[in-house]
Amino acid sequence: MRLNDKVAIVTGAGQGIGEAAARLMALEGAHVVLSDLNESSGQAVAESIAQAGGKAEFVRADVSRREDVQALMEHVRERHGRLDVLHNNAGVHETNFTDKAQSFELDEEVWDRVVAINLKGTWMCCKYAAPLLAAAGGGAIVNAASIGGLVGYPMGSAYGPSKAGVVQLTRVMAVELAAQGTRVNCYAPGNTDTPMVQKYYNNAPPEAARMVEQQLLGTHLIPRLARPEEIANVVVFLASEESSAMTGGCIVVDNGTTAWRGMNEA
Repeated sequence: MRLNDKVAIVTGAGQGIGEAAARLMALEGAHVVLSDLNESSGQAVAESIAQAGGKAEFVRADVSRREDVQALMEHVRERHGRLDVLHNNAGVHETNFTDKAQSFELDEEVWDRVVAINLKGTWMCCKYAAPLLAAAGGGAIVNAASIGGLVGYPMGSAYGPSKAGVVQLTRVMAVELAAQGTRVNCYAPGNTDTPMVQKYYNNAPPEAARMVEQQLLGTHLIPRLARPEEIANVVVFLASEESSAMTGGCIVVDNGTTAWRGMNEA
């Protein structure tokens, strides 16, 4: 098993890519500490993993709050005495908070909240995990970026810059943490079949849902949404010794979106 006896933290593990990554890490032998702001969903995923024979526990944390991040790391130190993998997956989009999401109308408070979770939260988790990782021999940090941080999209003036920041933060921390043996990489998914994407077409009238589907899939060379489990495969690869010669990198997993400038016909 690729993560046998490793201790791993997964933030934003209550659903979507975070949930899929936590489940696969447990299947690969890791003891997974799941974290999420939503206690009910995070606890449910941890219990489901345990019932299936995996090793998992849940710790509620808001990654934008320093006190929560420190408490999460202290829990891992006291409970396990080590940390081998940190997967910074927790993230939000401005449309989670408002329907006025274009750059010229977005409320400052929403912009601050998105950046605080997506970018500052990733930095704080890395900052406070670094000593634990060093003490365990180095380990791996895997950050969730997005193709929204690589190319421009409407209604992403907070999300896009925050994810672009994650890419650059990954590079900087790869340089800084190399001396302690910690590898730092990120991945940039495209449209994936998660609740963050599903909200755009769930409960929409059929014609509107069809238009949204075309917008989501039109740029895909592989004409479907990626599955969370497919992205989780990349996360575990970056967390494991299979990627032992990689640090400071960003793997794009976007069904071919950024490979061309086209739009498939409806």
